[in-house]
Amino acid sequence: MKELLKTFPVVTKIPVIWGDMDSFQHVNNVIYFRYFESARIQYFETLGWLKIIENMGIGPILGSTSCRYRIPLTYPDTVFAGAKITELHEKRFTMEYLLVSEKHADPVAEGTGIVVCYNYQKNQTTPIPEVIQQSIEKLEDRIF
Repeated sequence: MKELLKTFPVVTKIPVIWGDMDSFQHVNNVIYFRYFESARIQYFETLGWLKIIENMGIGPILGSTSCRYRIPLTYPDTVFAGAKITELHEKRFTMEYLLVSEKHADPVAEGTGIVVCYNYQKNQTTPIPEVIQQSIEKLEDRIF
């Protein structure tokens, strides 16, 4: 499992709960996006972005997201959700996610998200703050 997630600097452990299941006896497709969200927020917390939102009113907003389902996920299980940034532009970046089942030791889904930097006071997109760009490059251990 560690090998599958080794390229993801942020990995979040998420228990699958009974209420995540649907009438087809597997985790509902919508829940996978919540798992992605949990990994994304953990990534932002690692960057310190939540404090910047409080101080500057500038933060991330999800522009688009997608998911490719590989195998059904069921209760009981634990999911390890990896998050990383693969592209960094002036006002947006691309995140990739990988969900790995502890029970199966295999990926259950993979996804992407386009995240836009947004000024919540002016209600418009804005360049990614320099301190966030530097934090991303440090966390990803590369220059974009």
